[in-house]
Amino acid sequence: MDQTDILASLSAQALEDGVKPVTLRAIVEEASQAGAQRALARLGLSDASAHQDISDLRHLLTSWRDVQITARRTVVRWITTLLLTLIVLGVVLYSDISPIKP
Repeated sequence: MDQTDILASLSAQALEDGVKPVTLRAIVEEASQAGAQRALARLGLSDASAHQDISDLRHLLTSWRDVQITARRTVVRWITTLLLTLIVLGVVLYSDISPIKP
């Protein structure tokens, strides 16, 4: 039985016992809010600077992804340049242009 089933079962039981649906909904909403606040407190995100902390983390993650993309592009450019240089060197060495013969 998962959380949704448990909540549905408890809601049905409360309605059978005579609790008004509006009251039951208000209890569920308050319990959800309290649970969310507890979860944020456990993560250390319950203070006033939590919004700025999350914003900083998102900015840091975006920057890290940009660095990864730039690093990949740089490595690909280096490899491409190296391969093209080797091809040109091979063409020059094995052609009549080169003063050095293999």
